[in-house]
Parts: sequence; structure tokens; C-alpha cells
Amino acid sequence: MRFLPPGHYRTAAAFGAHLAELGIDFGCDDAVSANGPLSQPIQLCGKRLDNRFCAHPMEGWDGSAHGSPSAHTLRRWRNFGRSGAAVIWGGEAFAVREDGKANPRQLCLHDDSERDLQSLLHELRAGRSEVGALAEGALVGLQLTHSGRFSRPHGPFLPRIAQRHPLLERRYALPAGTEPMTDAELEAIGEDYVRAAIVAHRAGFDFVDIKCCHGYLLHEVLASKTRSGSYGGESLSSRMRLFERIVAAVRAACPGLHIGVRLSAADAGPFHKDPTTGRGAPMTEAGVAIEQHTFGYLPDADARDLDLREAQAFLQRCVELGIETANITLGSPYWNPHLQRPAAYPPSDGYQPPDDPLRFVATHLRATRQLAAAVPQMALVGTGYTYLQEWLPHVAQHAIGRGDAAFVGLGRMLLSYPELADDVLHGRPMQQKRLCRTFSDCTTAPRNGMISGCFPLDPYYKAMPEAERMKQLKKELRT
Repeated sequence: MRFLPPGHYRTAAAFGAHLAELGIDFGCDDAVSANGPLSQPIQLCGKRLDNRFCAHPMEGWDGSAHGSPSAHTLRRWRNFGRSGAAVIWGGEAFAVREDGKANPRQLCLHDDSERDLQSLLHELRAGRSEVGALAEGALVGLQLTHSGRFSRPHGPFLPRIAQRHPLLERRYALPAGTEPMTDAELEAIGEDYVRAAIVAHRAGFDFVDIKCCHGYLLHEVLASKTRSGSYGGESLSSRMRLFERIVAAVRAACPGLHIGVRLSAADAGPFHKDPTTGRGAPMTEAGVAIEQHTFGYLPDADARDLDLREAQAFLQRCVELGIETANITLGSPYWNPHLQRPAAYPPSDGYQPPDDPLRFVATHLRATRQLAAAVPQMALVGTGYTYLQEWLPHVAQHAIGRGDAAFVGLGRMLLSYPELADDVLHGRPMQQKRLCRTFSDCTTAPRNGMISGCFPLDPYYKAMPEAERMKQLKKELRT
């Protein structure tokens, strides 16, 4: 089943009427003002920021084997600067140790990482200079991660798990003998987070993101209700204990370094491709209570019902820990990508969306809105905007104007059209031919051993041999 994309609608009023027909509860302003809410300054982490755009972390699968940036990585960071976004959230998912890499070419902590990170900041600042944005006007972070269950440092999965998950293990079988890590093993990984934070601080980053999203290690720890020991169980305070331990250690080691957290605020159970329809369908198994393996829970297939009690309690505790900002996301790219990254076209290992992707955009916006109201002390970054395409600025302006989020986060859109935010902020028309149409090539490519990039729209990637391989791959998938 195909759904009409946002670009089908020629006016904001027509798109708004379509949203109303779907019963979707986010607004779409008729016009976007260069001096409107998206240009409203805000004070955050000791800096005065002059706009409300944020660049999400965009992993490129394009570093060296030992974890250093390549020319492709440096170009991407320059483009982050060219966006003019006031916040660069993590920029890159940076593995705190070798066995926590999600792919063999992920950036990773090693002996020369300080110099590597300085080179990323240099490119970012150069990009900001190209569009006339002041270097000191950006709040720049590094996302620290360990991929846990989805670690593949040398190619094949080499999972490090925090809990058993019967449905995920049907989809992603564990190697024989895999058992949940001990408390001591988790604590050792926590120490690597601190080492990585020290290097980021020395390199000149303003903050580090202690990543708790998308099924990676610290997110799985937050969901580990069936785990015994100090870091699991029914009590959220126990499941937060490792996160709090890392935060305290980073504070002690890096005075002046701010901390953020990208949080999967709620999750749905795993989905798989229905062999009859090709659409996503929830996996089930008799006797398995999926909510015992999730942080928060979205109980229905189209994720309209949000249980944000755990996310709210987590963020309230973050306020007590002195954390000023969080980046809100949902779901996982591995087992419910229709929710995590709403798209018209699935990646090669995915499925057709089970409902109109606009419904899942609405779920993202609703989650951030509800959490912003519940925890007003925090500046929250919203997610899920790219699929809105032509109407992204109209919806973003409405959300920021209402206080539904402090920042609008952009991910895939910055691969095809890094200057979108700068164009909007300066009142220039959007370049429609560069808008991300969610073809999912940036996911399909790395799932098939290639680097990530926008092969359909970015001339830089169009000229690569991988672009022809992508065309052939998609042709094979269609047949």
C-alpha cells in the first residue's frame, strides 16, 4: 500500500486538511517567517544560541578500520556547519571501545582520537564560516555509544547484551554461549565512556551525549526489567544506576563539560515483514509480555498510545543531575524502523510501513510535546521531521511557537540538503529538488556493506561506484 507523500499537497492549507482527515494532532502554519519562532534565541549550556535547529548525529559507516574520520566523514561535518543549526547533537555516533562499534568503520576511541576529533571540529567551523555563521554560536556535542546487542566491530554481529529478549532473539539469533554481561563488565564499559568524554573535552566539544536510544547498550540497560544484579529489575532507579554512575564520573573528570542524553522515550515490540502484504506486522509469541523487555511501551501497531511514565521519571532525574537538554526519539532502526524513522520507502532489510508514515511523525511530535510539558526545566530536541519534506518548516515553526520542543532535529535531510535550515532562517525558498524523499538509500547502503550517503540526490555520492551498485540492488529487490 502506498500513501500520498507530503509533497503531493501544493499548499499548507491542503496539507493541513489532509492531516485533519487522518486525525493527526500536529499543526502546520500557513507561512514561515524568517524572524519567527525558529529564529528565537535561547540560552543553553552557558551559550546564547540564535536559532532552534539541531543537527542529529549521522553515522556514515565511513571511518578508517581503527576508528579515524575519512574524507567522507570530514565533508559531512563541514556540511553540518553549513546547515547553520545552533546545536550539533553528537554529530557522529562515537564508539567508546572497539567491541562496541556498530560497524567496522564507525569512529571509535583510540590513541589519536583527540586529534581526530579536533579535525571534525575544524571542518564544522569552516562550514559555519562558509554560510556566515559564527563558530562560537554553535553548541557542539559528541555522541558516546556502545552498540551492545548490535555490535559488529569486524562485520558479523558480536553481541554484548544486558538482558535476554525472546522476540528479538528470534529475529537476531545470538551466537551460542552468549549471556548477559555481568555488573563488572558493564562498569568497565562505563569507565570507557568516561575516557571518551575526557578526550572529547580536551578536543574542544561543549558536551557529550550519553546515548540511551535505539536498542543500543545503555538503552537496553534501561529496559532490563528481567535482569538481576545492580543494574536491572522492576525499579527504574536500579535500571538508571549505570547511567547515573557514568554521569557522575564524567562530571568529576571533566569540569565544565556539559552532558546531554538522546533518549528513546518509548518502544514498540519487534516488527517483521508480513509475507502476504509486505507490510510491517508485530511479532508475537505466546507467554511473552513484551513490556517486560522495553523502556516505556507503545502497545498498538501504529503507536498511537504512548506510555511515557518511565521517560518522564528519567528526565526528571536528569534535571536533578544537572542535565539541561535531551534529544527525544522512539523505537529502533533494527526492529521497528517505521516508527524510529518514518519513511515512504523501506531499506533493503525492511518492510512497507504498516500505516501512513505521517501517523508515526505525529507519534514523535506528540511524545516530545508531552515530555516538554511534563519536564519544562529541560530543553528538548524533537525528532521525526524529515518525512514532512516541503512542510517541514511549517510544522517545525508551529511546534516551536507552541513550546512543544525547544529545537527541531534534522537527520537524513542534512545528507541531501544540508543548507535547509540556513535557507529557512534567512527567508530563502527551499530548494525542492534537494529535499530528502526518504528513499532509505542511506540505510540500505550500509546494510549491504557500503558507506552511507544520499546516493539519489547528492552529486558527491551520485558520482561514486556505490551509486550504480545501489541502483542494481534496488532493481533486484523490486523483482
